[in-house]
Amino acid sequence: MLNVLGNLKVIDFFCGAGGFSEGFRQMGYEIVYGFDHWKPAVETFNYNFNLNCEPKNILDFKKSIDEIEDLPNTEIIIGSPPCVSFSSSNKSGNADKSLGVELTETFLRIIAVKKHQPNSILKAWFMENVVNSKRYLQTAYTFKDLGLTEWAKKNRISPLKIAIDLYENTTIINSADYGSFQARKRLISGEVIKRNKLIVPIKTHNELGRDRMKKYKALYEVKDNFPNPYAKKSNKLVSDPYYPIQITQNQISDHFYDTGVYQCEWKFSKYWKTNHPFMGKMSFPENENKPSRTITATIIANSRETITYKSEFERTGNGEYRLPTVREAAIIMGFPITYQFIGAEGAKWRLVGNAVCASVSRAVASAVLKELNIAIPDSLIINLTPNFDDIINLNTYSLKSFDNPPRKKKEARFRRHTIKDGNLTVTLSNYDIEKNPKQSEGKWFTSIQYGNGKGFPIQKINNGYYKNLEKLILKHDKGKEFLKIINNGFSEKIGNSYQLQELYEQQKSNEKYSEPTELVDKIGELIEMLEVSVKTVNQENNEFFKYKKEVPLKQFFALYAINKISTIANGN
Repeated sequence: MLNVLGNLKVIDFFCGAGGFSEGFRQMGYEIVYGFDHWKPAVETFNYNFNLNCEPKNILDFKKSIDEIEDLPNTEIIIGSPPCVSFSSSNKSGNADKSLGVELTETFLRIIAVKKHQPNSILKAWFMENVVNSKRYLQTAYTFKDLGLTEWAKKNRISPLKIAIDLYENTTIINSADYGSFQARKRLISGEVIKRNKLIVPIKTHNELGRDRMKKYKALYEVKDNFPNPYAKKSNKLVSDPYYPIQITQNQISDHFYDTGVYQCEWKFSKYWKTNHPFMGKMSFPENENKPSRTITATIIANSRETITYKSEFERTGNGEYRLPTVREAAIIMGFPITYQFIGAEGAKWRLVGNAVCASVSRAVASAVLKELNIAIPDSLIINLTPNFDDIINLNTYSLKSFDNPPRKKKEARFRRHTIKDGNLTVTLSNYDIEKNPKQSEGKWFTSIQYGNGKGFPIQKINNGYYKNLEKLILKHDKGKEFLKIINNGFSEKIGNSYQLQELYEQQKSNEKYSEPTELVDKIGELIEMLEVSVKTVNQENNEFFKYKKEVPLKQFFALYAINKISTIANGN
């Protein structure tokens, strides 16, 4: 039986902060080198694994077989090619995939050489990427496919022989199934060489804790058992939410700083999470009784993918909600609280969000040990004390002043609807949604969308159209009250086209006029407050909503108010 410590060596490509390697180290593997082109990633990897790696473009290995052969021979090769171009969230899935494919195939080229070279010692290899990447990769690669024709001939291998088979050796893994605080689905490919197949680790957790498994870890287990970012300096002991580590609160880095966000940002995020025109509803703030959603690599406060917490500090408006700290995100990704990240806040977020969950890599590492009949360590190998030498610690123990709100770019586009009901949305925009120009058009539009996504009808509404709706609205419960509010106080807060655009770009209202986001949100709040008892209106001859006969009464209210905004703004 092999001695676990020191015998199985690992080399990590696209190593990033080292999440993939961390799980293997915890199971007793020796991490000998990490490759990445990004300097903060290499510096972070070196810092935590006590190495002296240099930044390196992985595509260099596409140009030179000699460079591949000169790599240290190790029993394990792991890699996590950049997922940005493959991600569904990047340009709505329309980003150029060519670089992602090229980088992935270069990694597979390295694997092919190290696996098939004479006297190979490679025992296993693994690759992690976003689920969407599978659509753009071949199910199998010959030596010729990987640009290894001459190398194969030199080693008496047919260039048409399959070098890497992904078809049977790829699966989707959810990190929550392995005890992560995060439900992060990723594609895992690879193989244990002696088996010629991917060994999928046995799941340890499921949603309900059934079938002898543990219940998924929930976000509240981190939030409730770790100091909040507004805590004061203290020498009291703090336990890692996952690992058997105890350090003083003052030894925790990258956590005690104010991550509160401006109201204009969290309201934007809330809208896209809870009222998106054609995507499903998400929790706002986060549902802490479930695993966290996927930690992303960008620190942004106003997107659908933003992870948002209710602030522990009592505020209303600006700072009422906050983002996770870098340390909270790192815990959710499975890094021990002693793990350090090099760089400023944005770089640290990218390092954490791009990493492989340590719970997943640890499960993979454990599965390999079992297949190779190697003893599992009695305890995880982790750093028990933090090292703060030469790092930027984000801790400030101070509060934000919120005196510099973000601005939208000049001529920024605006699109917003009040409610989504009856598979309809009534939208206010500063551009023609059907023509879809890249910037605002200097005037405001009312339109009705019938259905979710592309390909559904759009009905454009002329200025002044709201007047045609008054008789119908007055016939129904709450109609008179609705019109009274809209025409006495609300309408007076609508500026002209230029003023609406200026307020939108400033992302704040002034004493006289309301910012358009606020106007649309107030309409939705008013409609819900009135609790309209009549659910739908049967239109004869599809008089107002021309593509639908049965229309929720709420949408008539929304159409009236939205059209009044665009009509007043356009000076009609």
